[in-house]
Amino acid sequence: MQRNWIGKSIGAMMTFELDGMDQSFEVFTTRPDTIYGATYCVLAPEHPLVLSITSDDEMSSVKKYITLTKQKTDIDRQADKTKTGVFTGAYAINPLNHKKIPVWIADYVLPHYGTGAVMAVPAHDERDFEFAQLHGLDIIEVIKGDGGEGVFVGDGIHYNSGIVDGLHNEDAKAKIIDFLEKSKQGYPHATYKLRDWVFSRQRYWGEPFPVLFDENKEISMLDDDELPLELPYLKNIRPSGTGESPLANATQWLNVKKNGKQYRRDTNTMPQLAGSSWYFMGYVLKRHLSMIPLNSDEAKKMLDKWLPVDLYIGGTEHAVGHLLYARFWTKFLFDIGLLSHKEPFKKLFNQGMILGDDHSKMSKSKGNVINPDDVFDSHGADSLRLYEMFMGPLETEKPWSTESLSGAKKFLDRVWRLFDFEIVQEEVEALRFSYHQTVKKVTEDFEKLAFNTAISQMMIFVNDVYKVGKIGKAQARGLLKLLNPICPHITEELNKEVLKQNEELVYADWPTYNPKYLVLDEVQIVVQINGKVRAKFMTANKTSKKELEEKALAEENVIKHLEDLKIVKVIVIPNKIVNIVAK
Repeated sequence: MQRNWIGKSIGAMMTFELDGMDQSFEVFTTRPDTIYGATYCVLAPEHPLVLSITSDDEMSSVKKYITLTKQKTDIDRQADKTKTGVFTGAYAINPLNHKKIPVWIADYVLPHYGTGAVMAVPAHDERDFEFAQLHGLDIIEVIKGDGGEGVFVGDGIHYNSGIVDGLHNEDAKAKIIDFLEKSKQGYPHATYKLRDWVFSRQRYWGEPFPVLFDENKEISMLDDDELPLELPYLKNIRPSGTGESPLANATQWLNVKKNGKQYRRDTNTMPQLAGSSWYFMGYVLKRHLSMIPLNSDEAKKMLDKWLPVDLYIGGTEHAVGHLLYARFWTKFLFDIGLLSHKEPFKKLFNQGMILGDDHSKMSKSKGNVINPDDVFDSHGADSLRLYEMFMGPLETEKPWSTESLSGAKKFLDRVWRLFDFEIVQEEVEALRFSYHQTVKKVTEDFEKLAFNTAISQMMIFVNDVYKVGKIGKAQARGLLKLLNPICPHITEELNKEVLKQNEELVYADWPTYNPKYLVLDEVQIVVQINGKVRAKFMTANKTSKKELEEKALAEENVIKHLEDLKIVKVIVIPNKIVNIVAK
């Protein structure tokens, strides 16, 4: 079995006629806007046209190169730093400027990628640039770069580019594709590719392959009653020294006699992909130190009960590998009747990446990695958890800030000190609206995975408690319940040591709110003049617009700032704001 990485490219398919021949080949490119800078074309050595277009003078070197190419794997061909190749003696016609450009073959072009042919623009592609320099081919710049030397691959103004002079990339692409379509020399196109990756690893930790090899290397599968095949216990899991995995050292496990015949197991194991593609099923089936067999009636019953997963939160970097193959694995098990659902997850959410404080991806080479152990020591685990949830929307990329991390710790310090206040048995009426509003918003925000705004609301409630100076016991425990999923350590300790509750918060019922307490008797109205706040006043809830306007205009500071001004318009938003426009 092999691992396939899928990719999608959007661009144009264009036809290159061969000079003096009644033949042509197609090239797919994601950068049709650079066609005026194409100075040569490259075909894969396996391309069906190669031998028919090669001149007599070049035939010997072309055939020799094809033979050498056959001795390399695709991985070798892509890994080679030196871009080898030979000239076929043929020339293609650039469909835009009609110039003749040489046709080469090179092993870095693979026959099953795209059309097995490329349009080379060495001034704006690093691989083409290396090849052109090595083989003395023309390099024509058609996009004004950033002033630096070498290859420019970014956006810029086109020049030396005929019909797209003066245009940026996207506009130039659109115009070139339109020209190709009208002249019947090309069309817009998207390509999809699969790249194979061997499904095995030379290491100890991983699922062993349930196969046996006889002395002739013929493969036979283990019988069902021999499954599951488990790894042998090894004290030393270092490489064997023979080029095989450490399992080569487990000779007693490795060599098997069956039906009077000698066999050898495979020393390779499956990659992480094998386990990560269905581990969520394994959680359902795990029983103590073993698992319910996947192909049993009991397993089918359990999987139907607990799956598919309601919500799966993963990273965008896993979208192609792990998540794609989790779907593949599930679909396969569905097709053979072991599952009742085609998809592994009901809902998938991809969280954003946390960047370094320099706004780039965290990596050891850049020295911007944050060690969580260091944060635990300096700020505490709860502070780290709170800060990560408060950084911004869960789905967006967010840069790290140690200063903001300290702000998270200060908030938790305020929560801790809050429990030094008077804690009374009855509900504190002055906190009633704020508490029920907080329960409502945090509950709704958690459902939406909007943890940052949920934390903001809890901060508002903590501030309100500080203003009042006391809190009801139920209100205090409700706050701890709301905060517990994010900060389990501090909340469980306060619950047990201060509130003297034996029931852990993680097992407690979630707080509920009463809608009747979400209506205030009085609300604060903000008064603005030309966008600047000039007054605030309290008034009865649902006061009419006319009365709000009258009260706003009666405010002493409003009267002062309206001197020598003429009111143009008064905009009233009930229960919130009176905005006066004057000049």
